[in-house]
Amino acid sequence: MESYLQENFGEVKAKGSSEETLQKWRKLCGVVKNPKRRFRFTANLSKRTEAAAMRRTNQEKLRIAVLVSKAAFQFIQGVQPSDYVLPQEVKAAGFGICADELGSIVEGHDVKKLKFHGGVTGLSEKLSTSINDGLNTETDLHTRRQEIYGINKFTESEQRGFFVFVWEALQDMTLMILGVCAFVSLIVGLAMEGWPAGAHDGLGIVASIMLVVFVTATSDYRQSLQFKDLDKEKKKIAMQVTRNGYRQKMSIYELLPGDIVHLSIGDQVPADGLFVSGFSVLIDESSLTGESEPIMVTLENPFLLSGTKVQDGSCKMMVTTVGMRTQWGKLMATLSEGGDDETPLQVKLNGVATIIGKIGLFFAVVTFAVMVQGLFSRKLQEGTHWSWNGDDARQLLEFFAVAVTIVVVAVPEGLPLAVTLSLAFAMKKMMNDKALVRHLAACETMGSATNICSDKTGTLTTNKMTVVKSCICMNVKDVSNLSDASSLFSDLPESVKKVLLQSIFNNTGGEVVVSKGGKNEMLGTPTDTALLAFGLALGGDFQAERKASKLVKVEPFNSTKKRMGVVLELPEGGGFRAHTKGASEIILANCDKVINSKGETVPLDEASIKHLQATINDFACEALRTICLGYMELEKGFSAEDPIPTCGYTCIGIVGIKDPVRPGVKESVAICRSAGITVRMVTGDNINTAKAIARECGILTDDGLAIEGPEFREKNQEELLSLIPKIQVMARSSPLDKHTLVKHLRTTFDEVVAVTGDGTNDAPALHEADIGLAMGIAGTEVAKESADVIILDDNFSTIVTVAKWGRSVYINIQKFVQFQLTVNIVALIVNFSSACLTGWHAQICCPFLLWPSPSFSFHH
Repeated sequence: MESYLQENFGEVKAKGSSEETLQKWRKLCGVVKNPKRRFRFTANLSKRTEAAAMRRTNQEKLRIAVLVSKAAFQFIQGVQPSDYVLPQEVKAAGFGICADELGSIVEGHDVKKLKFHGGVTGLSEKLSTSINDGLNTETDLHTRRQEIYGINKFTESEQRGFFVFVWEALQDMTLMILGVCAFVSLIVGLAMEGWPAGAHDGLGIVASIMLVVFVTATSDYRQSLQFKDLDKEKKKIAMQVTRNGYRQKMSIYELLPGDIVHLSIGDQVPADGLFVSGFSVLIDESSLTGESEPIMVTLENPFLLSGTKVQDGSCKMMVTTVGMRTQWGKLMATLSEGGDDETPLQVKLNGVATIIGKIGLFFAVVTFAVMVQGLFSRKLQEGTHWSWNGDDARQLLEFFAVAVTIVVVAVPEGLPLAVTLSLAFAMKKMMNDKALVRHLAACETMGSATNICSDKTGTLTTNKMTVVKSCICMNVKDVSNLSDASSLFSDLPESVKKVLLQSIFNNTGGEVVVSKGGKNEMLGTPTDTALLAFGLALGGDFQAERKASKLVKVEPFNSTKKRMGVVLELPEGGGFRAHTKGASEIILANCDKVINSKGETVPLDEASIKHLQATINDFACEALRTICLGYMELEKGFSAEDPIPTCGYTCIGIVGIKDPVRPGVKESVAICRSAGITVRMVTGDNINTAKAIARECGILTDDGLAIEGPEFREKNQEELLSLIPKIQVMARSSPLDKHTLVKHLRTTFDEVVAVTGDGTNDAPALHEADIGLAMGIAGTEVAKESADVIILDDNFSTIVTVAKWGRSVYINIQKFVQFQLTVNIVALIVNFSSACLTGWHAQICCPFLLWPSPSFSFHH
């Protein structure tokens, strides 16, 4: 059986199966009594084809729109007044533009219409919003805005009622035949024996059928409610939005036209909108159009489409079109009906159901033939084979009903559903344990995981970062207390104070905002907020520092470059200055000068380099993350088109950031090891920091190996074969190194690999892995989109819980298959042997045979 299943049903993988493969196994499924139920939780391939066609149409529309907008630039000066007429109800509501006109501007990339309406500023006035303060929700305009422009929600398929499932359960071909048998049995019985004696058999079959139908429907209905709850959780996405003058986190479903949304690298654009301001924004439109080439979004090309991803940069956008008015909304409505891919176990159990079904059908036919032959033999002996009466007809009907009932019991229609039910149950339990499963197959695959490649920051550590040590002006100081930071600042020369605060507050992806209560609140990544808190502790003023100079260019941090850079235009003709920060060794290698203890800028000599490198190592050995800050005067001037220089910087100093190990991680790693799962740490941090944390977590053992990404990259195929099994820590790794490691573990070593990731650049590794685990708090939307499971609390211990549930799925299904097959085989053998031995009479009548069927559903 195993080789038959492998050959015919074994091609479906946990992820990335082709459409041909999914079609093939469906065609191989014979003896399907109720296709609606059997294939309920499999992919709807026709809907997927529809979605692919929609993407191609979008791509063509967009290509034409871009060509038209480029042509329009040539004639933009001679814009004729548009013939646009504002609908009366929109005017009465207090707005200057209708939803259709707004939609056509962004979706059609219509530069002429945008110019006619006064650009982004003109549109913001017509939408009664402010580019700086966002929407004001405290006026009655808020309700009218929803009525005129709609809400940011997509049409979902309606929740099916209980009786729809009852109707689907009744579609079972064998139950229909039994229903007819029951009806005929009732008529014949009443004619022969009268009421009530003649009705017993017929009503018994009807009662059994109704019980089977209602128990099946109840089980299926409860399961559908579970999936609905999980679906809601999957769609929870929050964005940074400015409303009522405050920056706040808000669900994308609450967005309205006129809202000001802050986008950064890895975010998904939540609605159609227009670029207001920002730097180096690259948009990946492949999810909407299938086009892989990223698009640069600027003030000249300000159109942002819902569902596209921010590949690089950061910006502010003004929402113009929401919900089902966007192309993404229409695409999502179709995609959601496409369903999840079926899991390998589901497919294999469909194969098992097919084999058992064929055996059951064969036995049913043979049993019927034996019983009919027995009746003929008896009548032949009695010499009554030419005279047939009602009793004989009833007898034949009973034989037929028993044969059909054998098919009902023997064809385990519920077997593939048992997998889905078991997976759905595990998904529900995992949800309670802070793990959101995006694909059913992940539950199943996680049970056989043999390797976990985990990030360090936020997964093994708490992601609550604070600056505890610093080396500024070549002096190492402990700054874990506020008083320490104040004394450090007072000891620094004035010129150093100025450049340090300028670096901290301008070269950041974070922000200090004033909350409603008037308190300072820090937004951004944990590293950014730790540095901003350090800047505030030094006595700095974020808002004053940002207003003092003008940002000309920003290169956001990404895990490949491991640095972030900005260029500032200094006040009063002070020229341009570049600031950089990032991984200490990388930034230090780009510096040729340093600020000494007197506050003077001096060349970086051998002694200074050794002192700084020793400081980095000391900080790292204390399990601190080290960040180096540098600056550079751009004496030759700078334009926004120029790249930010990568060398020639002056080192301002190094800070050590503490990120404590999460409680319970050491125990979880030990549990994994005892369960045969190898845990590896893959991090972008310094190797000494990584080793210190790995030892604390119990990941790095005495016989294990810690290696740096650049060194790993240099190894050839043979060296990698001997090296990879020993690697327990990979530091200073790029996303490509993570991808290479995962690929080798899966292909060369035939391991089942789970990988964690939070950044945009982790998407390839998450996709390559058997199970991609994205972080719910620190993870970007791009990472979550590529993942199979989202770890909602970013905790390594939750990953171990997912593995436990994965294993329990296998045990549950094993038990169910044993139970199902026991009942099937007993029913088959008893009926077949009794029919053969007695020659004409089955020992178990039709209603008795049907009773185990509802218990399958209860057993689920």
